[in-house]
Amino acid sequence: MKRLFWVGVGVAIGVSATRKVNQAAHRASPAGVGASLGEGLRELGAGLGAFGAEVRAGMNEREQELYSLVEDTTEIPIRPAMVGDPDPGRHARAARRGAAGR
Repeated sequence: MKRLFWVGVGVAIGVSATRKVNQAAHRASPAGVGASLGEGLRELGAGLGAFGAEVRAGMNEREQELYSLVEDTTEIPIRPAMVGDPDPGRHARAARRGAAGR
């Protein structure tokens, strides 16, 4: 009975060791390295995307703070269409076109 137990333990250790060696060999192979590199690049891209979103959110928040500060200190209202406008130069170009047409 003791021998059967130790044979079972030896088989389990042998199977476990063989699987670990095969996994290490796969990771060291070109396919394994490529998969690992691809996964790392995907994680890096996701991290950069999240960082960019955080930066944009912070920039928008700070922009709103600055607009509020300018409105409070100068008592000049800023038109809401200009706040957060993706093309702020559009207003200046429209004004120049209107003045040129006169």
